[in-house]
Amino acid sequence: MTGDSICISRPPFTPHERNLVRRLRTPIQVQRFLNSLPYNLELSPQGKTLRTFRGVVYHRTAHCMEAALAAATILEQYGYPPLLMSFESVDKLDHVIFVYRRCGRWGSVARSRDPGLHGRKPAFRTTRDLALSYVEPYVDDTGRITGYAVVDLRKLDPYDWRLSEKNVWKTERLLQDLPHRPIRSSDRRIDKFRRQYRLFKKLHPNRKPVNYAGRDRWTELPKSFYE
Repeated sequence: MTGDSICISRPPFTPHERNLVRRLRTPIQVQRFLNSLPYNLELSPQGKTLRTFRGVVYHRTAHCMEAALAAATILEQYGYPPLLMSFESVDKLDHVIFVYRRCGRWGSVARSRDPGLHGRKPAFRTTRDLALSYVEPYVDDTGRITGYAVVDLRKLDPYDWRLSEKNVWKTERLLQDLPHRPIRSSDRRIDKFRRQYRLFKKLHPNRKPVNYAGRDRWTELPKSFYE
């Protein structure tokens, strides 16, 4: 079973892109593909980027929103609606993931510099439950989720968020303009998580924590987090 029944877009993929899409038939296969790519630190001469699936394939790197766009483009070919979830944080370092429903449960595909912000297995009853699974691992020195929103990228069609060779800033503006549903968490709880994070970093300055509650519902992580 895939996602909701939809009219599937048939973008004009190149032969290389088409072969890649044919290989990546499931969310876990897409997650593994994204895990294999270096994270896009936007260090190129052009600075910040917002690339489509085509740009990700060409440059072989992706940041969180580029990974979400790539996942949406690939998995749309297998019946999954192109849904993105946006998180807002108090430090303005927001996060974007691809979300999908399988057998009535929600999961995600994602890429991040932080291990806890990657994908989730389809094990969550609602999108809110899925969003809540990111609250604790979002906490670092400054991060704290304040809200989330889900949007169907088909709202932008015919804007080419799938294969444009240009930066697709309109997708970012769409997410920024969305009303986000609040996620409230107690200061006491967040302060506890922050103390735990800082203690871990003090003991392991070159690593990031991976052992969180609910870890069994995460998908595979890039190997770099275990090195």
